[in-house]
Amino acid sequence: MTFRGLRSVLCLAAPVLTSLLITACSSTKPPPNPNPRAAVPLVLAPDVDLQRYVGRWYVIANIPYSAERGYVGSYDEYQLLPDGGVSDSYFGHKQRFEAPLKQKKLKVQILPGSHNAVWRASPFWPLFYNFMILYVDSEYRFALLGFPSKEVGWILARSPEISDADYKMLLGKFDDQGYDISRFERVLQTPEQLGKPGFQTP
Repeated sequence: MTFRGLRSVLCLAAPVLTSLLITACSSTKPPPNPNPRAAVPLVLAPDVDLQRYVGRWYVIANIPYSAERGYVGSYDEYQLLPDGGVSDSYFGHKQRFEAPLKQKKLKVQILPGSHNAVWRASPFWPLFYNFMILYVDSEYRFALLGFPSKEVGWILARSPEISDADYKMLLGKFDDQGYDISRFERVLQTPEQLGKPGFQTP
């Protein structure tokens, strides 16, 4: 995912210290993860087809953190590059849908041996962060992204709106991976969602 601002980048720059740095950059320390599988390492998606994965993904939900808090109508655009890397562009409106669409672009490298499921993004050398593709459905309609610390995570979809049943199913997969799913909040993708239970307040 794309992160805006040096403060946010530093929070995710060193994979070994991701959990501690995210906590330090948060306004409040998150409670202990109550999931009985919290200490179990994350399991990657078995084989990600990059040709099918690239394109637009809407941010359906995430664990709120400073870099994306307050954005509505947000989505990512991925594009394959000739050198084997991936262009990652994040788009979103700050606080209201009428606000100008903001963009941040990063180049991503795929970690060898990860079956295209571990992506390393760098806003500038030597800072970088890794994020992990944990799940993609067979039709490439939904995807789950996470970090080893389980402090942050994203639910992505090809459509800006998904059914409650699909959302519950995707949260269940995060639960199976040891996440505290009570921390996930849905991202506003339409003005009609404003004020509904479970959605973030911009």
